[in-house]
Formats: sequence, structure tokens, C-alpha cells
Amino acid sequence: MSGPTILALALLLDALFGEPEWLWKRVPHPAILMGRAIDWLDETFNKGDKPMANGALGMLAFCVIAAMIGWAIEDLSPEGVLEVIVVAILLAQKSLAQHVQAVADALRQSVGEGRKAVSQIVGRDTAGMDQAAIARSAVESAAENFSDGVVAPAFWFLIAGLPGILVYKLVNTADSMIGYRTPRHEAFGKFAAQLDDVLNWVPARLSALLIMASRRQWGTWRVIRRDAPLHRSPNAGWPEAAMAAVLGVALSGPRSYEGEMRSFPWVNAEGTRYIGPKEIDQSVDLLWAGWFVMLGFVILLAVVT
Repeated sequence: MSGPTILALALLLDALFGEPEWLWKRVPHPAILMGRAIDWLDETFNKGDKPMANGALGMLAFCVIAAMIGWAIEDLSPEGVLEVIVVAILLAQKSLAQHVQAVADALRQSVGEGRKAVSQIVGRDTAGMDQAAIARSAVESAAENFSDGVVAPAFWFLIAGLPGILVYKLVNTADSMIGYRTPRHEAFGKFAAQLDDVLNWVPARLSALLIMASRRQWGTWRVIRRDAPLHRSPNAGWPEAAMAAVLGVALSGPRSYEGEMRSFPWVNAEGTRYIGPKEIDQSVDLLWAGWFVMLGFVILLAVVT
């Protein structure tokens, strides 16, 4: 099977089955294994007087190992069946939609339930959130993770096969664990964070295009280009700005981390700020609409290649 054919089947498999709980209760998910590897790297090599070099060399070594595993699986799967399964496992469309939808369902019960649900998908403080803050957090998470969890893995599989998607997932996992500007990780995780920015540069912008194209709201590109750079991340602002512009809501803005309120600029500031479960529902619909556009493009590639 060609790469686009494998990816199209994997996208469908992930959309149908998502993350089967019965399976991952019995065996560790690849993302869990990657996380354990990063933990080991952090505990073993984040010491001494050259933490930046240690972090960079460690990540490069792990990337080589991930690529070698990818090549090995490709050799074991001459017909591509095993590749379809592995790629489906490394995609996160259905699980993302389910986690975001869970916030809307919980928020309809009460603000307290909404806080509990959104705390499962965001890293900011949730204890003092009102309905609008909970909804904004869920919509932002939907947008950012559509890029990180769906578009970027698919993109890197198309570019470099299983080695590409495995290296991407490893780097993205490392960024989420050690890519922070904290005293412990600022130097050690700097290479992982910068490599993650590089690997997400194209997928983040593709994600914005997919979200915009799914509703054919071509005029929102002006807002997306204007507001994407306002985000503290060089990449996350693109899908977030697209989601905000297409839904007509304002995202980002002030929020609290570790008890400290931080004043971030609004994305699509002219949009509605007082949102709730309905807008979360709409963001989930947009996730699937963008996914369908991507699937259509991949199928087209499969036909012509």
C-alpha cells in the first residue's frame, strides 16, 4: 500500500475505534512508553554543568532509536497492514473529540463538573474558572490538539513514513514534559522545545487552513494572520486563531497558572467572550469537519499516487 492509502485507512480506523480502554489497560500505550523514556532521560542526564548539551544529545539519540523502530516495523509489514494499525494508534482524533465533548456535557450539569472535566485536558488553574473560562479552555485545547495530535502526525507520516511519525510523537511528548522554562528544564529541555517548534511549524498552519476550509470562511484568513502571532507559542496560535475566527468567539486572554494570573492578549478580540457548552459543541463539530477535509485530501493523494 502507498503511504497516503495507509494514512487514509489509519484515519478511518482511529475515527471508528479511538483509544480502546480494554487494550490500554492491558498493555502500555506507545505515548506512555515514550513518556517513561523521557523520564529516564531526565533523571539520568539532567545533571552536571552541561544540561543543554546533555538534553540535545539525549533527544538526538532517542530520535535515532525511534526512527530505527519505525524502519523495523515497515520491514515487518510488507503489505502495510501493521503500519495502518501503528499509525492509527498514534493519531488522536476520536479521543480528542471525546475529551472536549466531555467538557461540554459536564458544564451542562454544573460549573463545578465543568471545571473537573476541563482539568483533564488543560494545564492551567481551573479552580476559579467561570463558565466562559471553562468553555474557552476547552475550545483552545480542541484547536491546539487538532494540530499536535492529528494533523502533525499525519503530515510527518506522509513526509517520512513510520520513522517520521514516531520521531514527531517522541519530540512532542518530550516537549510536553521537559520543554518548559523552569529552573530544572529550561536548559535541559531547550532542544526538545525548539525541535518541537520546528516540526510543528507547517502542521500548525495547515491546521488553520483545514479549519477555515471546512466551513469555507475564506475571509477569516485576515483575522488568522493578524492574531496567530499574538500567541506565546509560534505555532499554537494558528489553529487557535482559526477556531476563534470561524466560531466568532474570543479565545486566550487572562488565565491563571500555578496561582499566578497572567494577562495574555485576546485572539479574535472582537468575538463573543461569554461562551458555554454550545460553543464547545461547535468546536467539536469543527474538529470533525477539518478531519473530513484532511481525509478527502489524503484519499485524493492515494488515488493519484
